[in-house]
Amino acid sequence: MPSSLDDALAEVRDMILAPGLTRAVAAGKRRGHTPSIVRAEVRPVTLKAGPKLQIVTNDGSRPFTRNVDPGSPVIDELLAEPFGNWHVESATGTLQLRVTKKGDAQLHRSAAVVAPAAGDHDRAKQWLLDPGDPLFKVIGGNAAKRRQVDAFLRSLAASLPAELPSPLRVVDLGCGNAYLTFAAYRYLAGRGVKVQVVGVDVREDQRVRNTEVAAELGCAEDVTFVAGTIEDARVPFDPDLVLALHACDTATDQALARAVDWNAEWVLAAPCCHHDIAAQLKGRPAPAPFGELTRHAIMRERFADVLTDSLRAGLLRLRGYKVEVVEFIDSAHTPRNLLLRARKTTTPPTDAQRAEYEALTTQWGVTPALEKMLAG
Repeated sequence: MPSSLDDALAEVRDMILAPGLTRAVAAGKRRGHTPSIVRAEVRPVTLKAGPKLQIVTNDGSRPFTRNVDPGSPVIDELLAEPFGNWHVESATGTLQLRVTKKGDAQLHRSAAVVAPAAGDHDRAKQWLLDPGDPLFKVIGGNAAKRRQVDAFLRSLAASLPAELPSPLRVVDLGCGNAYLTFAAYRYLAGRGVKVQVVGVDVREDQRVRNTEVAAELGCAEDVTFVAGTIEDARVPFDPDLVLALHACDTATDQALARAVDWNAEWVLAAPCCHHDIAAQLKGRPAPAPFGELTRHAIMRERFADVLTDSLRAGLLRLRGYKVEVVEFIDSAHTPRNLLLRARKTTTPPTDAQRAEYEALTTQWGVTPALEKMLAG
């Protein structure tokens, strides 16, 4: 139910100034207004001069950091900025404030999900999603799971700009049990933007189970699920961000093709089970002088993995994406540890890039599944 904006901002102020603040983030803009800064974050620190509030603001070109007394008028100045969203975390709970088009406040309160900040500059490792988050009560909070979630969120954070669209629309293709889907939502919502997420999985029982988890976590309005194939599932919007973290073999190609068709701004895919190119290489002599690369089955399989993802990256570049292939998580914790990160650009592909891709496929005599999907 909408609330008075003044009352809501007063509640935000009280949480910022009360003991136990973890952090407060302001971002977005109200209808018809533009803040003088695009984002602000407030957190407590302990300096030689005593407890302070560290304020990091960004004007769109660079961040600016300053430390102020808790009673400083700077806090009221931030609250006076026409931000569209505030997200405040403290030892007592979490408050999310969103300003509607009519200028009212929509508030969402939840129990505390993070421990109080340590209050100094040399803190222990900071998780992007706190180990005490309710999500880990649902999916299990063992160390390996926390590491995987944190590794994924760090790759996600490195892929996105400081200023995000609001609402930020996300589709997770082949979401499975959706623990990374929910992790992405909770992290992105914590950055102070409105987030809408749709998870797609072919299994109806997964859709039902994931929908129940969304209700349990209090985000059923923002995180929904549909049952369907990656190719054909109907989602209510063209996403800004596409995730494909569990798709096997050519399902990864289907996800990438759909992301390109949607003209998604950002794509993160963790490929696995590279059978398509491996099958094309099998029984075909390797071009000279590369026979040793495919002579033995285990070497041929590993080479096919590398060739497949290299060609996927090349095809995305030819569609105007800047692509990075990075480690997803330490290989001691998962056998498939590559992540394709792609960002849409306005730079057209070069003739040299086209020639390089064509030379590679011609030399090895392969036609990637993604190439056929994009051509169709």
